[in-house]
Amino acid sequence: MTKTNNHSTLKTENLSIGYVAKKQKKVIATGISFELQKGQLVGLVGENGIGKSTLLRTLTKVQKPLQGDVYINEKNINALTQLELAKTLSLVLTEPVASKNLSVWELVALGRQPYTNWVGALTPEDIKHIEKAMELTDIKDLKNKKCYELSDGQLQKVMIARALAQDTDIIILDEPTSHLDLHHKAYILKLLQKLAVNTQKTVLFSSHEIDLAIQLCDKLLVMTPESVIIDTPSELIAKGVFNRLFPENLIEFDGKTHRFKIKN
Repeated sequence: MTKTNNHSTLKTENLSIGYVAKKQKKVIATGISFELQKGQLVGLVGENGIGKSTLLRTLTKVQKPLQGDVYINEKNINALTQLELAKTLSLVLTEPVASKNLSVWELVALGRQPYTNWVGALTPEDIKHIEKAMELTDIKDLKNKKCYELSDGQLQKVMIARALAQDTDIIILDEPTSHLDLHHKAYILKLLQKLAVNTQKTVLFSSHEIDLAIQLCDKLLVMTPESVIIDTPSELIAKGVFNRLFPENLIEFDGKTHRFKIKN
C-alpha cells in the first residue's frame, strides 16, 4: 500500500447527498465522513443506482450537499472560486468529447485552460506540463492523431492525460473503464495506480469493476443502502462488507479468491 502523510487532500464531514425535485428533498446517503491523502488510489463502488455519481457530483461542487461539508486541501469547497477549484481538482467524465476533430495534443492542452491568459496562449511551462502528461500516459506517439481516430481505450488515456496536464492535487474519474474490454479495463486501472504513486496525486474513481478495484486500490469507498464505508480492501473483506453489497440470494463474495460469484 502507498505511504501517506497526515495532510488530507479531500475530506467530508457528516455529508448528506441527494437532490430536491418538486420541492421534495430526496436523500440518497447520509453521514458520509472520510479523508483521502496524497498518493492514494481510491475506488468508489456499489450497485447500480446507489448514488455513486451523485456523490462525485457533490465532491466536485457540481451539486450542492443536502447537509455537511466537503474540504479540499483543508479549505471548504464553498470558499473556493471555480478557478481555484480548477487548479486543485480535475474531472474525467464519461460524456463524449465535445469535438473529436481535435488532435490528441490539442485535447490534452485543454487541461491548461485554468492557467492560460484570456487569449489562451500557451507558455513554455504549459507546454512542459502537456508533454509530461502525454509521457506519463504513454500517448506521445498519438499526439498528431485526431480524436475520432482513437479507440475507446486510447481516448480514455488521452482524457487522463488532459487531467494530468491540469496539474491538480486531485483527479476524479466517473466510470473510467466503461465501454472497455477486460484487458483495457485492467490497463486503465493499473495506469491510475501507477500515476497515484508516481505523481503523489489523489486519484478517486467510480467503477463496477469491484474485483479489479480490490486488487489495485489503496482504499475503497463502498456505498450500500445503509451507509458509506471507507477502508483498505483487506479490512473490508475481513469485516464482511462485500458479502452485503448485492442481493445474497443471487451473488456472493468469495473471501478466498476475493471475487464475486453467482450462487448455484
